[in-house]
Amino acid sequence: MKLRILTAVAVAGLMLAGCSTPKKQEAAAVAQAQTQTPPPAAPRGPAPDSIEYFNTVVGNMVHFDFDKYDVTAADQGVLRGQAQWLNQYPARTVTIEGHCDERGTREYNLGLGDRRANAVKAYLVSLGVNASRIKTISYGKERPTCVVSAEDCWGKNRRGVSTVQ
Repeated sequence: MKLRILTAVAVAGLMLAGCSTPKKQEAAAVAQAQTQTPPPAAPRGPAPDSIEYFNTVVGNMVHFDFDKYDVTAADQGVLRGQAQWLNQYPARTVTIEGHCDERGTREYNLGLGDRRANAVKAYLVSLGVNASRIKTISYGKERPTCVVSAEDCWGKNRRGVSTVQ
């Protein structure tokens, strides 16, 4: 009889031990999962090949001095970034818009805007962008970003804008 009781106790002990092991393993797995670092978050911001990325990160605008159309040293960095981006994404094309401030005649500003757009194009081509991917257009003084008759406003309007398609 003692043997039967001992056998029953041993079997019950084994059953209990078998039942508690998965719970311990489960608790250990939960504890380990809680101490692990979470996976990195998905990157935020525009995709590198998007137009939004080009406009906001690379930069889509350069500015010109009064009555000038030469690319300044300050703006060469922006154009180098544009050329690098355009060379990285060869399916993209770009239209360079030439703009002027309100001073001067309509005809004069259309010509100056054209020279500005072509100066930007020439600089991009010198950096390896295929000329067939670049169009130019002059808006002269017809599309100002600022309409106050003051130098800081005029400076904002004297620009070359790269519009990616």
